Amino acid sequence: MIIKVCGTRDAENIHALSELGVDWIGFDFRPDSPNFVQQISSRAGIIPDYGSREAAMGKDLVQNDFTIGHYPQRFGVFADDMPQNIVTRVVNFKLVMVQLDGEESSIMINNLRATLDPDIRAGIKIMKTLHIQSVEDLTQSRAYEGAVDYFLFKIDAAKVDLNVIKNYAGNTPFIIGGVSLEQLNAAKAFRHAMFVGVDLDACADVQTAIKVLAEQN
Repeated sequence: MIIKVCGTRDAENIHALSELGVDWIGFDFRPDSPNFVQQISSRAGIIPDYGSREAAMGKDLVQNDFTIGHYPQRFGVFADDMPQNIVTRVVNFKLVMVQLDGEESSIMINNLRATLDPDIRAGIKIMKTLHIQSVEDLTQSRAYEGAVDYFLFKIDAAKVDLNVIKNYAGNTPFIIGGVSLEQLNAAKAFRHAMFVGVDLDACADVQTAIKVLAEQN
């Protein structure tokens, strides 16, 4: 099962999460988020902004291609952002996946993929976030089948039973997000042909941009 965490930017915290076996670590590029990872302007209009990669990930992590040992794949979280901003961050932060949390259309997603793959980031993966409160909400996925590689089904843990997601009939793998600590064991036991992992963002927060998973292991 894939373990996904996003919203961290502290180098030591990232190292610690890597050692715990986290599979995907995400960097939040939504400007209104408290976990926002900033860019450092190059002050040159023809050159993309330099990413604050050393501050966000640690210099050694940036230089490491994540090919030795267990290193998490890195992805970026965006919401209704301009494609050029997404492309810049894919390059600067060496992202292998893009998570889209806004109202992005399948047309926009197809165009983004065509821009990135293969010339800029061959094999880039794209995940679309959908908020699920009822069985009817799962129908949102139909518009994105074939356009994305993964869905992130975010639930309201206090209101939604995980069994609602069992009604998903699509062919795109999905991650379950919004899982509370109380629901974590149930999430681990969840069974569906397309279920591939859990997003632990909410239950891993101990302070802004710092995640601890000790209670989950």
